[in-house]
Amino acid sequence: MRGNMNNMMKQMQKMQKQMMEAQEKLKDEVVEGTAGGGVVTVKCNGHKDVLEVQIKEEAVDPDDVEMLQDLVLAAVNEALKKADELANSRMGQFTKGLNIPGF
Repeated sequence: MRGNMNNMMKQMQKMQKQMMEAQEKLKDEVVEGTAGGGVVTVKCNGHKDVLEVQIKEEAVDPDDVEMLQDLVLAAVNEALKKADELANSRMGQFTKGLNIPGF
């Protein structure tokens, strides 16, 4: 019985290490959100850090700043959604079948 418990603890420690490594790798993976047919592009990593915002000149209309704000907001939200999906796909392998609340 004790050997089984030690073996299980070793496996849990190994899985924890793999989870931490996968979480760290998300920092280096980049996803992109766009809006307005690509006139606004936002890039963020798997940790949801916004890395870059690109706005093409044709998106800038001084008479319609609200439209530009909406485009930036839409692109950011799309990029963050993709970052969530990326994290879920990478980290889901560790929680599959464990029935852990929130995963």
